[in-house]
Amino acid sequence: MTDPKHPSGAPWRNFYGRFKGKTLRKSQEAYLEEDLAKLSPGPVSWDENPDRKPLDLHAIFGGKPVWLEIGFGGGEHLVHQAQQNPDVGLIGCEPFINGVAMLLGKIREAGVTNLRVFPGDVRDMFDVLPDGSVEKAFLLYPDPWPKKRHHRRRFVTQEHLDPLFKAMAPGAEFRVATDIPDYVRQTLIEVPKAGFDWLAERPADWREPWDDWISTRYEQKALREDRVPHYMTFRKPA
Repeated sequence: MTDPKHPSGAPWRNFYGRFKGKTLRKSQEAYLEEDLAKLSPGPVSWDENPDRKPLDLHAIFGGKPVWLEIGFGGGEHLVHQAQQNPDVGLIGCEPFINGVAMLLGKIREAGVTNLRVFPGDVRDMFDVLPDGSVEKAFLLYPDPWPKKRHHRRRFVTQEHLDPLFKAMAPGAEFRVATDIPDYVRQTLIEVPKAGFDWLAERPADWREPWDDWISTRYEQKALREDRVPHYMTFRKPA
């Protein structure tokens, strides 16, 4: 029988996105070298934490509520939330190192201190988040994987949603934004299947952004190309 794990003990998890794009600027290389380690949420990777010991979020954030952004892109929204909510601890997960470098530059500029960064696959983070520890989660303009045969690669599958549901606290909110109609369809099928309730009561509830929303560069690109954003809010039952 084929061993389903890497020799390190990590499960074999296919990853289909990019880890790196164009060459980083010198300043971005400096951000990664000087800032990334000190903004770590703790031992998340399998090399650092082969026993998958849960993170001590109280030690990291001093008992603040914890929010999670899954795939933060260039980091605009994550930094905005950190600025607007200094009484919250935020964790951002993003495997694309160019986006990580962009975020680190924004953190320096904004001077926020309530934010931690994991430059890797969010599934590794799910392994070490204590059950019921996340009080709000964001999935904003995720990779659409538009070809039908690639839809199983999307985040909104049970492989990702089940551990997210487990990590979230009762009553926690899960926000999803996308401009891809078929991603909306799949989200509305799969997210409730994982146990979340969709909170929409009227069309404005998915057509209008949240009150604390900041439009990201991905959304601006979608609007320029006449694609319509959808803003879906779910909640884990209390």
